[in-house]
Amino acid sequence: MVWDDAPSHVCRGGDKRALSFCCPPVKPCPILYALEDAGITPQDYMGIKEEFGKKSRLGEGEGTCFGSLIWCCKPSKPCPLRDMVMRRIDMSIDEFMQLKMELSEELVGKSEFSDEEGVKALADTFNVSDEEALKVLQECGNDVRTAMKVFRMKNVE
Repeated sequence: MVWDDAPSHVCRGGDKRALSFCCPPVKPCPILYALEDAGITPQDYMGIKEEFGKKSRLGEGEGTCFGSLIWCCKPSKPCPLRDMVMRRIDMSIDEFMQLKMELSEELVGKSEFSDEEGVKALADTFNVSDEEALKVLQECGNDVRTAMKVFRMKNVE
């Protein structure tokens, strides 16, 4: 896949890079915390996404929930509306993910992601070094929940 370390959805505990997969902030949900973490107002967030949509194929998407692929979630989450539009405009998952990665970089920057709090929590909880916690977290696409499952499975062995 194009974006190998794509985060989980924000509503599933993903980091702020996952803002590229979020809906408009129209109700109270974890997106508000991710926006705060990224230092972006809801209005700026919507503006950045809408501008990105104007200059990329993510702006297409008549028939999706919010009328544009810029608001659509990851392909790992089933969505017949998104998938129908992608088929109709002949957009591959790789192209979709490449554009979502570029959108994420526009929203929160290009820096290497490191969830220091997540690393520390994993290290403390599972009595492992920070280096081991970081390695597993990165292998799990920076998804703390998945990393916790991996550590639990290691403890069972």
